Amino acid sequence: MQIERPDGVPSIEVVLAEARDQPVLANLLELYSHDFSEFYDIDLDAAGRYGYKHLPEYWSDPGRYPLLVRVDGKLAGFVLVKRGSEVSGDPDVWDLAEFFIVRRYRRRRLGLAVAHDVWRRFPGRWEVRVMPANQGARLFWERAIREFAHEAKGPVAVEKDGTSWQLFTFDATARE
Repeated sequence: MQIERPDGVPSIEVVLAEARDQPVLANLLELYSHDFSEFYDIDLDAAGRYGYKHLPEYWSDPGRYPLLVRVDGKLAGFVLVKRGSEVSGDPDVWDLAEFFIVRRYRRRRLGLAVAHDVWRRFPGRWEVRVMPANQGARLFWERAIREFAHEAKGPVAVEKDGTSWQLFTFDATARE
């Protein structure tokens, strides 16, 4: 889906990735993991890659949706959406598993437009998890959710399997 933008503003597309796009998504996940390694203790494997063990599931599990982001036709990021809460186990909640915009396109409201498009595309209850150390992400998601859902509530601290999270919950039904 192409996001409508005023003249002079970049064209943003969020498209469902096809199986042939899996290597592209794997490459983007390496960039994402590199950025994320600042906040999370992950190491490179012997081949110099981080890897993402759940990637193949996005083409085999009908509750998972891999999305690619393009700006003016150029690859600019990805979003991985899945059905089912990682925190409560609620199978009806949408989970924003991963969200990545390459550095060149950050701080231009493009991420906000992409997040809002994804939430319109998948209406219902949502959870967005952020690591406590990632304050930039917490501020981004707080703003994105407030602007979309018109809710100003902040995240709740939760722990799951020994990992601490800041958890945002909101309803994207009949919004925008």
